[in-house]
Amino acid sequence: MEVFVGRQPIFNKHEEIVAYELLYRNNYTNEFPRIDADTATVELLINSFLSIGIKEIANGKPSFINFTENLIMQESLDFIEQEQIVIEILEDVPITMELIDRLRQLKHTGYKLALDDFVMNEEVVIYDELFQHIDYIKIDFLHTGENERAAIENAIKSQFPHIKLLAEKVETREQYEMAKETGYYLFQGYFFEKPQILAATDIPANLFQYFQIISLLRDDEANIDVLTNSIEREISLSYRLLKLINGSSRRSKTKIRSIKQAILLLGLTELRKWIYLLAMRETDMNQNNDVFQELMYASLFRAKTCEKIARLNYKKNFSEYFLVGMFSLIDSLLKRPMNAIVTQLPLSETILETISGERTEMTPYLQFATALSKLDWENLIPLARQLNIPVEGLLPMYEEVKVWVDEAL
Repeated sequence: MEVFVGRQPIFNKHEEIVAYELLYRNNYTNEFPRIDADTATVELLINSFLSIGIKEIANGKPSFINFTENLIMQESLDFIEQEQIVIEILEDVPITMELIDRLRQLKHTGYKLALDDFVMNEEVVIYDELFQHIDYIKIDFLHTGENERAAIENAIKSQFPHIKLLAEKVETREQYEMAKETGYYLFQGYFFEKPQILAATDIPANLFQYFQIISLLRDDEANIDVLTNSIEREISLSYRLLKLINGSSRRSKTKIRSIKQAILLLGLTELRKWIYLLAMRETDMNQNNDVFQELMYASLFRAKTCEKIARLNYKKNFSEYFLVGMFSLIDSLLKRPMNAIVTQLPLSETILETISGERTEMTPYLQFATALSKLDWENLIPLARQLNIPVEGLLPMYEEVKVWVDEAL
């Protein structure tokens, strides 16, 4: 399944890229499709942070993302690191004291806030309270007249100098020069660059498994071992969990050696929020095909086999062997080169080297698991002897792992 993100750069006065606006897209057509705004933002967050990767999209720069009233008011979205996004408040969001109280909370947490396509409304009498919490005001140069812009510009310059004005939909050099002269700090529009579309292949999710995990997370004292076992059965979730951790500046140096470690590192509260978000999205997008199903089956088979053999050989880090098997086919699942993927996974060097094809102490385990999945006896028997696995136990092991994978899928 391909996923898409539109990206348009935001420039400063020196015509340097300082941020991006991220836009929802569902194909290579460079326009907003017919979809409700809540769904578009949820999709955009998942595609940006979990499918493609926010580091790859934004190059470490802030991302402006549109938020509806509904999503702004939901505490379930208080999980993205504050320096990564600027929350854009859409122009149709009603300005109320409830909204301002919520923005005050977000601002206190550390988020930057922007008003999108802003125009002054004489019926709104609480702009002073609102502007105290706003960092950017985006003004549409294509559809607003000079008098409308001047009213906003004068109010901001005289009373709220902390707010940076952003001129959007700037389409000519004349508009750009005019915006600079009248005090605009940031600029965006076709004059600089049309939105680019970035695409990636996402891993279809097992929606039933998501709902099982949600049921486990309802308990504030969830059993971590049971939760780990459930997440390990869901390749898409395991991959996204690692991407989420890798996308965090606070956690990017940590090398993950098991899914359990990843859960503990992330924390149940943050995990719970992401699971709810993913389940909401997958309800509408759960479209698996036969190729993906076969690749996921093979990945899980290899994962469980590697773990099982590691346990039989008294390896204390048997969870790492599970991850080697699980991610050994991630390049085929995502249709991307392995060397581009491994940079986004915070796994140990040994795991990354093994799935990249380098020879490590884990390589025979992965080779054995691959051979067992195909019942490739020519390679399986010598590998079994190398790993001290009785030949007569190979078929029972095959059946046992097969049952586990069938249950997982």
